[in-house]
Amino acid sequence: MAKAKVSIVRCPDYSEKSVLRAVKGAADLLDGMEAFVRMGDRVLIKPNLLSARDPEKAVTTHPSVVKAVIQLVRDAGGVPMVGDSPSIGGLVKVASKAGIYDVVREMNCKLVDFDDVVEIRGSHQGVFKTLEVARAVIDCDLLINLPKLKTHGMTTMTLSVKNLFGCIPGTKKIQWHLKAGVNRHSFAQMLVDLYGIIRPGLNVVDAVVGMEGDGPGGGDPREIGLIFAGADGIAVDSTICHVVGLQPPDLLTSRIGSDLGLGVGQLKDIEIMGEGIEEVKVRGFLFPRSMEPQWGLPQPLRGLLRNALTAKPRIREDICKLCEVCVEGCPSRAMTSEGGKIGIDYSKCIRCFCCSEFCPERAIDIKQGWLLGLFGGHHGGD
Repeated sequence: MAKAKVSIVRCPDYSEKSVLRAVKGAADLLDGMEAFVRMGDRVLIKPNLLSARDPEKAVTTHPSVVKAVIQLVRDAGGVPMVGDSPSIGGLVKVASKAGIYDVVREMNCKLVDFDDVVEIRGSHQGVFKTLEVARAVIDCDLLINLPKLKTHGMTTMTLSVKNLFGCIPGTKKIQWHLKAGVNRHSFAQMLVDLYGIIRPGLNVVDAVVGMEGDGPGGGDPREIGLIFAGADGIAVDSTICHVVGLQPPDLLTSRIGSDLGLGVGQLKDIEIMGEGIEEVKVRGFLFPRSMEPQWGLPQPLRGLLRNALTAKPRIREDICKLCEVCVEGCPSRAMTSEGGKIGIDYSKCIRCFCCSEFCPERAIDIKQGWLLGLFGGHHGGD
């Protein structure tokens, strides 16, 4: 069986010249954008537009990466369009703050709102057989996935597979958080099932400046200086794990996706093109404090030790401005605003950390369970 190809190209900064050279270089190592885009193809480019943040915050895909992909798609004869469904705020507002709306207008490209929903059934052996996704995702000829390299409180990293959660429109995301429940494995399974249904043709990861720590909205920018690309999103994500010092099995989406045969999770089955992993390894990369060590404890024991083993969101009242964005966005309705402060009912909290994602003030941090804090949590890669 042929190995999955993943390209790694250095990119020193976000200047348009540097990014275009790096993204083109990453695509050329995979036989060029023409290997993915046919003449006249309607190509949907899906960046990470989590919320309305400046590009320098490393929360969203950088506009220069989006612009480079638009240019390469057009050069290959495709018709590019850009779309996403932000968790908080309208698409135009979020895209404007992230600098992507200006790129779309400059490149005379359509910005697609994921407001039309279609229910679609997967063909692989997943658990979530039917999912609701944006019609634009299904109707395009090719989907190019543009994730940002970031950490994530619930999934450890938000890379190629996790970025596709944005293909579930608006409030539907809240419903799917609840359907997947508090179990991280169940949520990762849902993301993998979504990946199996959508199957982007190409994944290009913005890792020029990534995010470490308590991402995906409240972490800290980390200069990495790389662009990753590959048709196999699970292989791309597994490769990134090796670069930042995370074992791929600890990224549940890669483990589950590989087990289901939806992609390659082991390095021996991946052909690395361009830079070698050892040459670009990131030392001391910080993972979320909510990251759970893989101890393999029996489920009944994990249930008894839930509070000790899991992290939970905590309000920083000295920073909180009572905007109530977290209250409105909480999937389990565990958050309230009373008496001039935000309260959290931890018996209802499903530990999805959406509140931390949504908070514009970074006023929600992560408090570790005592056992998690003792042995796991917020640590650096090798």
